[in-house]
Amino acid sequence: MATDTTDRIGLDTLVPALGSHRNRKRIGRGPGSGTGKTSGKGHKGIKARAGHHGPGGGKPHFEGGQMPLTRRVPKRGFTNPFREESQVVRLDALDRMPANSEVTLATLAEAGLVRAGKGAPKLLANGQLTRAVTVRGIKVSAGAREKILAAGGQIED
Repeated sequence: MATDTTDRIGLDTLVPALGSHRNRKRIGRGPGSGTGKTSGKGHKGIKARAGHHGPGGGKPHFEGGQMPLTRRVPKRGFTNPFREESQVVRLDALDRMPANSEVTLATLAEAGLVRAGKGAPKLLANGQLTRAVTVRGIKVSAGAREKILAAGGQIED
């Protein structure tokens, strides 16, 4: 029986390649470290201050004293926080649904026409309806209502 002489790689045997890793520069650790006192930032000036310039520095939206974009662009309009977005469903999409003649939120989601939790669905009168369907608990536009009833279907609120 032959034994395997190759070493297996494991988390306990992993080491970085020689020379590929250098120790982190520990600034502000006394005069003997070479980066004590001012921590390599020199004396005074904006680059010596906390939260400015260098890696991880900079103030968001600060444009060097220039009037920031968000303040110099005129403000207009209003965003209604209570706006309700509807998921639009075309009438001809109902023809492509399985032969079940009932249209509910669950059957629309199952057919992939709407996504759950993304707003209430609403049927619009785009396209033609060739078979009778029963619509339950879904908003319907006036044009879609006419086409559904003309095709022999019914709408239950």
